[in-house]
Amino acid sequence: MSWVLFFIGVIGYMVIEKWNFLDSVYMTAITVTTAGFMEVHELSSAGRIFTSIILIAGVGYFFYIAGLIIQSVVEGEIQSILGRKRLDKKISKLKNHYIVCGYGRIGRVLCQLIKEETNDIVVVEKGESLVDVLEKDKMHYLKGDASDEEILEKAGIKKASFLIAALGTDTANVFLVLTARQLNPDIYIMARASGTDVKNKLMIAGANRVESPYDTGAISMGLKLLRPSVSSFLDIALSRKSEAIQIEELFVPKSSKYTNVVLKDSGIRQDFNLIIISIKKTSGEMLFNPHFETLIEPGDTVIVMGKAPDLKKFAKAINPEEN
Repeated sequence: MSWVLFFIGVIGYMVIEKWNFLDSVYMTAITVTTAGFMEVHELSSAGRIFTSIILIAGVGYFFYIAGLIIQSVVEGEIQSILGRKRLDKKISKLKNHYIVCGYGRIGRVLCQLIKEETNDIVVVEKGESLVDVLEKDKMHYLKGDASDEEILEKAGIKKASFLIAALGTDTANVFLVLTARQLNPDIYIMARASGTDVKNKLMIAGANRVESPYDTGAISMGLKLLRPSVSSFLDIALSRKSEAIQIEELFVPKSSKYTNVVLKDSGIRQDFNLIIISIKKTSGEMLFNPHFETLIEPGDTVIVMGKAPDLKKFAKAINPEEN
């Protein structure tokens, strides 16, 4: 549009006023841009009328461009506000969800693992640079300080089942755990610690479990060196990326048909081609490689290994009310 108007102006001055090309270009430029410099030559009546038309068209064009820019900015802000409101509404409806505080390297990997099971995750992150990453990963998120009670309440901490404290410093994680435990005494809290000296502080603050990425990483590296085959097997079984074999834990409700049934009569091995690795009793005792006379009781957690389709079938059979 601007080049078309400029071209018309140049041709107009050359035809109407009989000016040369350079004078016509200069006159068109100062007219379209409303620079207000003096005319190159004395204008005829026709030239003045033509100049007025070019001037009005130029001003109108610039107002049009300015309007488009303002409209784009306003629409972007409105869409951002509406998008934030929709996200807040989704978060307010979540129940028994996960709250992950901190979306750094550890927090992001944790969210990716949890998303394999459920999308009911709320991330609390105050870093402006990570907002685009959260948007890209399509995460429910709140921007702010995770230790702020108002932010945690907005994240639905009183309705959540799990909270992961994965902030960058131990001090921030301790304070977060203290705040979260006060807001919800029943929530399960897992916290990140940089070293063993902080673990006790986090446990006293109210964490149910404390993990050190450095310790875990060192143990994993040691297993790969000393027990490479065992390590490879565990990587495959726990990665959930292989259809060949996986390990799953399944809760046994009181209404399950497997309640108060001994292993040899359960038919789990025969019907689903699964291996019972362990049974965690309600007392917390872990029975590894349980005897075939072991009784499955309500509230037990059965840890089984097998192919993904067989695990899904068994999950439906052991607790049909959740499926």
